[in-house]
Amino acid sequence: MRQALTEDEGGAFLKAAKPGLVVVDMSSSEPGGTRELGKVLAERGVVLVDAPVSGARPRAIDATLAIMIGGDDEAAIAKATPVLECMGTKLFRTGALGTGHAMKALNNYVAAAGLAAASEALLIARRFGLDGEVMTDIMNVSTGRNFATEMLLKQHIISEKFAGGFTVALLAKDVKIAADLAEEVGLDAPLAQLVNARFAQARDEIGPGRDNSAAILAWDKDLG
Repeated sequence: MRQALTEDEGGAFLKAAKPGLVVVDMSSSEPGGTRELGKVLAERGVVLVDAPVSGARPRAIDATLAIMIGGDDEAAIAKATPVLECMGTKLFRTGALGTGHAMKALNNYVAAAGLAAASEALLIARRFGLDGEVMTDIMNVSTGRNFATEMLLKQHIISEKFAGGFTVALLAKDVKIAADLAEEVGLDAPLAQLVNARFAQARDEIGPGRDNSAAILAWDKDLG
C-alpha cells in the first residue's frame, strides 16, 4: 500500500492528491506501518482509514462482510461509511488508525490456531481409529466447536476439496502480523509464534496459492 501511494510512478498519487481526500485501506497490513503511512499522507492533507474485512469470498459476494474500522479523523470515517455499508452488514469502530489492521490479524490468528488444532485432532483421530466425520459432529455440539470444525473439516478437509476460499499464504501473512504485533507490544506469546511457524511451514511445503484448509497436507507429512 505504501509503495502504491507514495512511490509508484514517481509518487504520482501524492502529487495528484488533493487535501481532504480519504484513502480507505481494506487490505491486511502491519498496524505500525499503517500508522506511519497515515503520517506521510497527512503531510499532504490526505486522511488514511484502515478498514480490513472478514467473511471470505461468500460474504464478499453477498455484501455481508464484517468490517473493522480504524482511524483518527471521525469526519473522514463518516465520509467513508456509506461506501463500506455497501460491502458489509457488520461495521465495527475499533479505535485509532491501525487498530482495524491489528484486529484483522488477531482474528485470523485465532482462526488459524483453531484450524491447526482441528487438523491435528483429525490426524490423531484417524491414527487411533476414530471416524473424522463423527469426531466433527461431536465437536460441533461440544466445547471444541470453532470455525474450522463448522466450516472446513467436513466440507473441505475430510472431503479433500480444499476450496475454502482463502489461500494459505494470506493466512500465514496475517498470523505473522499478529505474532509480530505481540513482539511489538512486548508480550510473550508462544502460541502465536508456534502457529506462525506452522503456517509458514504449510505455505512453503504445499505452495502459497493452495487453500488454507490444505495446510493439513503439510502437517500430515510432518507427523507421519
